[in-house]
Amino acid sequence: MTDTRRRVKVYTLNEDRQWDDRGTGHVSSGYVERLKGMSLLVRAESDGSLLLESKINPNTAYQKQQDTLIVWSEAENYDLALSFQEKAGCDEIWEKICQVQGKDPSVDITQDLVDESEEERFDDMSSPGLELPSCELSRLEEIAELVASSLPSPLRREKLALALENEGYIKKLLELFHVCEDLENIEGLHHLYEIIKGIFLLNRTALFEVMFSEECIMDVIGCLEYDPTLSQPRKHREFLTKTAKFKEVIPISDPELKQKIHQTYRVQYIQDMVLPTPSVFEENMLSTLHSFIFFNKVEIVGMLQEDEKFLTDLFAQLTDEATDEEKRQELVNFLKEFCAFSQTLQPQNRDAFFKTLSNMGILPALEVILGMDDTQVRSAATDIFSYLVEYNPSMVREFVMQEAQQNDDVSKKLTEQKITSKDILLINLIIEHMICDTDPELGGAVQLMGLLRTLVDPENMLATANKTEKTEFLGFFYKHCMHVLTAPLLANTTEDKPSKDDFQTAQLLALVLELLTFCVEHHTYHIKNYIINKDILRRVLVLMASKHAFLALCALRFKRKIIGLKDEFYNRYIMKSFLFEPVVKAFLNNGSRYNLMNSAIIEMFEFIRVEDIKSLTAHVIENYWKALEDVDYVQTFKGLKLRFEQQRERQDNPKLDSMRSILRNHRYRRDARTLEDEEEMWFNTDEDDMEDGEAVVSPSDKTKNDDDIMDPISKFMERKKLKESEEKEVLLKTNLSGRQSPSFKLSLSSGTKTNLSSQSSAASLPGSPGSPGSPGSPGSPGSVPKSTSQTAAITTKGGLVGLVDYPDDDEDDDEDEDKEDTLPLSKKAKFES
Repeated sequence: MTDTRRRVKVYTLNEDRQWDDRGTGHVSSGYVERLKGMSLLVRAESDGSLLLESKINPNTAYQKQQDTLIVWSEAENYDLALSFQEKAGCDEIWEKICQVQGKDPSVDITQDLVDESEEERFDDMSSPGLELPSCELSRLEEIAELVASSLPSPLRREKLALALENEGYIKKLLELFHVCEDLENIEGLHHLYEIIKGIFLLNRTALFEVMFSEECIMDVIGCLEYDPTLSQPRKHREFLTKTAKFKEVIPISDPELKQKIHQTYRVQYIQDMVLPTPSVFEENMLSTLHSFIFFNKVEIVGMLQEDEKFLTDLFAQLTDEATDEEKRQELVNFLKEFCAFSQTLQPQNRDAFFKTLSNMGILPALEVILGMDDTQVRSAATDIFSYLVEYNPSMVREFVMQEAQQNDDVSKKLTEQKITSKDILLINLIIEHMICDTDPELGGAVQLMGLLRTLVDPENMLATANKTEKTEFLGFFYKHCMHVLTAPLLANTTEDKPSKDDFQTAQLLALVLELLTFCVEHHTYHIKNYIINKDILRRVLVLMASKHAFLALCALRFKRKIIGLKDEFYNRYIMKSFLFEPVVKAFLNNGSRYNLMNSAIIEMFEFIRVEDIKSLTAHVIENYWKALEDVDYVQTFKGLKLRFEQQRERQDNPKLDSMRSILRNHRYRRDARTLEDEEEMWFNTDEDDMEDGEAVVSPSDKTKNDDDIMDPISKFMERKKLKESEEKEVLLKTNLSGRQSPSFKLSLSSGTKTNLSSQSSAASLPGSPGSPGSPGSPGSPGSVPKSTSQTAAITTKGGLVGLVDYPDDDEDDDEDEDKEDTLPLSKKAKFES
């Protein structure tokens, strides 16, 4: 059997029925000769010492709990437990145990837990019930021991719970509690604490219903005040009766509902404050208590939801101007807690809940509340609004669009209530609260920005046959709301640098930019029209001069997102307004510091180069080359210059593309083999990785890399010698891939003599034309006949001599050799006339 090791903690149960941690190690299962059987072994992770060596006995009852716990008893009063870090490890060891015992791994207990000693101790446990000691002061210790000894065994717990239910034992125990308190019998009170705590751990709903009844719950809490580990008893009952006050913001007429609210509050208090924090072994024993609270909350929400008079009064008082501030705050806090309770509902019930609130007018009420001056009330209203947006953003969007159509009625309502607002729309109120957040950390603004992003996210907008929510809502948002969102940005960028550059303002502008960047990515013509018409990008780039690096990076990220769209409308706008100037200034001001700003700016220019955005390449080189030409620690800007030169070359030579097409067609006539999809992908990928200074011709006009096409025809027919020599110097200096490329230097003399230098040395390099097994050499796949093995033809015109590549020959051969040889490909030879 394969040895498997998992990280575990080893526990043993001590005499006080508490689990002691024996150490952390790795568990394995294997055959142990000394024990004559399969065993569990745990070695300490610190020093490798043996923490546990336990034979898997066929008759031992092993129990799996909580997916990561295995518990068993090896001898009387010697219980062991392995607590696994991972569920997978627990499952694997459990399968080993079940395999040895011949059990199905799906069970949680491998054996019947009743043995002879248990039968003797519990007086024939096979009988239908368990006989409990008489409920007397003198026998409290015996009762406490019985409860504690029953907890480890599920069967014992079941029998004890049944006995407690059938005999009305809990009420008898609570009567003893009053006697002990009157007699100040501290020892008896400590025993009652252990008994009541143990009854909680029995995890029985029927027992909870008795304990949490109106007549018993305060006595149960009283028992739990006398923790033996504390020198003085707690005063939980005093807090619940004197400090905690029940406020009815709206009178509740249903007595059952009122009692359920009291009960839920007290049980929640017991769970959170009274009961000690459960150990890893006790946590699953309180699952029924969690469920009891959960279903109580569900009942409360349902009963309130059905009480139409209650909800009508609630919303009427919320929006009534006669309601005083303290009362309104209590109403809003109640509504907030009401919505929080609804999160426990099942989806269909939650749908009905929010639909009821919507019909009662929760959104108009929130609009009124958000227009008030009370910060605490607005904060609670924001939390309520977040529940609505997270549940159903379409409902909120529909409301605000209807609100825009009924603008006059709402405006009249606000005027009557003497509530002033720059814009009455609900979304604009949310935006204004985001902008005016007084918290130095802008915690509320961050929350509101997230809600706005949810509302403008097209991914959660509905599209039906009759209407498209995206089109309608975005049209509304950009017409009525976008100017409010961008107001702080426009107000702060009227000069060449931010007019206010304090930390809080910078944080706020960063949030606005984050939302605008989201709009650029997810909206189409709406945001494009807005940016171009309002000149937003120029104003955003003013923030590049901020002293706060995070804000400058937000501005840069906004522009990078726009450039990433490769939209010529955006590009023309950028070029017309010279919007690279703030970026270049920030780059130069940053100097040679290797930081995030430096890397982000270089990445943006590298994207323009790699994606071959011709208009931006020409704009950058024509306007900013002098400022960038000395940057040599990266080759990005030199690469852009080469892109620009090749673009200009093509513009000056319109016949160049047709000549390459002729050469390509000639090659296909000589060799019928066509490129497959994988080869196309290889060429495209290789082209993206090509570095400036490496001349490789792409097989198609669609994917060709212009600065890699160094066709000599253009050299000696169209280009001037001065331009050619300058290009040669740049090409020989820049090799962005870091690999040495062999180059051929062609010396021209008068007449038609050629001197091919470096040929012998280059021929010996892997991948060079003419080397054995290299692309283009005789015998390699796709090579030309031996008579033309040099893959070049010498042409003469007017005393000029040059070499002409057959581009597809060498590109095809390079690809084939790349599949066969793991050595790096040598780049194409470079020619100079």
